[in-house]
Amino acid sequence: MNKDLALDTDAEEMFGRMSDHKLNATKRETTGKKVKEIRKEGLIPAVIYGKGKENINLSLNKIEFNKVFLKAGESSLIDLKIEGDSKPHNVLVYEVQYHPTSDEPIHVDFYEVRMDEEVETEIPLNFIGESLAVKDLEGTLITNKTEVTVKCLPANLPQQLDVDISKLATFEDSITAADIKIPADVELITDLEETIALVNPPRSEEELKELESEVVENVEAVEATEEKKEGGETEKESGEEDKKD
Repeated sequence: MNKDLALDTDAEEMFGRMSDHKLNATKRETTGKKVKEIRKEGLIPAVIYGKGKENINLSLNKIEFNKVFLKAGESSLIDLKIEGDSKPHNVLVYEVQYHPTSDEPIHVDFYEVRMDEEVETEIPLNFIGESLAVKDLEGTLITNKTEVTVKCLPANLPQQLDVDISKLATFEDSITAADIKIPADVELITDLEETIALVNPPRSEEELKELESEVVENVEAVEATEEKKEGGETEKESGEEDKKD
């Protein structure tokens, strides 16, 4: 038996397979510009790689991938079943490339993890609760971060981390990374003092008037610039007509 395969099998038996997300893939021979053809068939070109692993080019069903990725995101393990392989691969979605106009996924990178080695990745934040500074004082909730970096074994990766904003009762209150409840088997890498959320007070009437004034001034400046351009073009056209005459 291959040494790496034996190690992977032992790790799975010890740490288990915790993924609820399943995805199928087929090995792909087509590369380069020719991958446009498989996209026309409703497939997405992909690649899987990992520590000590050879890269494998793959094809995914676009509809199936979108459904799985919507639930798993980049922070949950996926059991990737490659046609012809005896067992699924434990992977994380490392990167998704999107078409610039249609916003459809056009390429996916998977990173194959070892279940007995810690990984460092971003975990999305889920803001829960109700802030009195927003409800009663009519402030505006400001979220400075929507995800934090953690380190743990793949099987212990949380799908998301809850942030309770009920702590934000006044405009002086704030929530830092240190306030996030982290599972005991997960290490938070993000700076503990980094601000996650706070509430800004509502703008005064004077501030709103100043903003309106700035908008008017900006609009007038743009209009003046446009008029100047139009005037210059008219003079240029007149000059050209004079030359023709």
